[in-house]
Amino acid sequence: MKVLLVGGGAREHALAWKLKQDSPALDLVAAPGNPGIAALARCVPVGVTDVAGLLALALAERPDLTVVGPEAPLSLGIVDRFRAAGLAVFGPTMSAASIETSKTFAKSLMLAAGVPTARAERHTDPTAARRALRNFGVPVVVKASGLAAGKGVIVCQSSDEALGAIDYILGGGFGEAGAEILIEEFMVGEELSVFALTDGERFELMPAAQDHKRLLDGDRGPNTGGMGAYAPSSLASTVGAGGRDPMSDAAAIVERTLWALRDAGRPFTGLLYAGLMVTAHGSRVVEFNCRFGDPETEAVLPLMESSLLDRLLAIGRDGRLLDAPARWRSDAAVTTVLAAANYPDTPRTGDPIVLPTPPANVQVFHAGTALDASGTLVTAGGRVLAVTAVAATVEEARTLSASHAARIEFDGKQFRSDIAWREVDRRARAT
Repeated sequence: MKVLLVGGGAREHALAWKLKQDSPALDLVAAPGNPGIAALARCVPVGVTDVAGLLALALAERPDLTVVGPEAPLSLGIVDRFRAAGLAVFGPTMSAASIETSKTFAKSLMLAAGVPTARAERHTDPTAARRALRNFGVPVVVKASGLAAGKGVIVCQSSDEALGAIDYILGGGFGEAGAEILIEEFMVGEELSVFALTDGERFELMPAAQDHKRLLDGDRGPNTGGMGAYAPSSLASTVGAGGRDPMSDAAAIVERTLWALRDAGRPFTGLLYAGLMVTAHGSRVVEFNCRFGDPETEAVLPLMESSLLDRLLAIGRDGRLLDAPARWRSDAAVTTVLAAANYPDTPRTGDPIVLPTPPANVQVFHAGTALDASGTLVTAGGRVLAVTAVAATVEEARTLSASHAARIEFDGKQFRSDIAWREVDRRARAT
């Protein structure tokens, strides 16, 4: 069997690792891949936004399935193009991917379908946006409507910060992604990431994870694409308002959203990622993504005992969700992201990396790495590596992950030592 994997980050490395765990004989082709993925697959230098090139590659390779990792090719209609060519592909169509690629569309869909979410207004004019701030107060959230590599959300603690965020985004700070903004109510609670595998009608939830967006320990510093994650989160089983737990809320939210997308003529197949805020009044949607999240994928997949490959094939090739639910390890996984010098502003690249051999229960996923002309592994992106440890408890997994992250060497390395701190704190308070 042959699979084409589109992407070249840590998420795709984790997907490649899991697919090869499921089927060691799998013929895996990655475009463009990275040095870590190259140990598992044949890497072909076709970029993720080169949809025509990816289609030509797939027509030449004739994979049994193409798995699309990042959102950019989904936003460009790769699934539509592949299906039109008779190729099996896991992921949503371009119109269904709008649940992530247009925050305005997603917000309108949620409000019309009664999906719990924050109150928001859309704006393209800075003057009107500034006036709208009076209706929200502070704190307030200002979002770029389009794709901004996970960095298009600014939480503002003061009016001056909010005014600055409006000017920055509408002034081109995130390029075309910020041509339209949402001014959104600030929600109080903890965020939870929930993945749903779906054939468009039925769905299966994966264990909930929690991401860590801020650069520094204690959730301080600038927002990033994600500095680490852990799974599962006990927050997901905490009974809240109305006697419901967040996973029950997540199931209801996913069901209603899938129904709304079908009703809008945009049936969604693939992986729907619900970013939830668990509040005192129940779970509300922060955002949806149309693909596996990063770095949550690196924490969730190592806990999966069942075959992911079988599930992706069933949805992407056969158009159906497997009947039997997946089996999961009872352990905990913690992922620590190592970032380059000057991340997230202007990450420095080209710094040599020293990678010690990890212990058996630790996986190192490559995010932004490359081989230079001499064959030396060097930094090649903002987030460089993701170190995932699996252990019986979250405390043990965090210690293992942070310990191995500390052993990896490159100049300017940045990482958080407190990933899963909320979970550790919850567990300590419960004893």
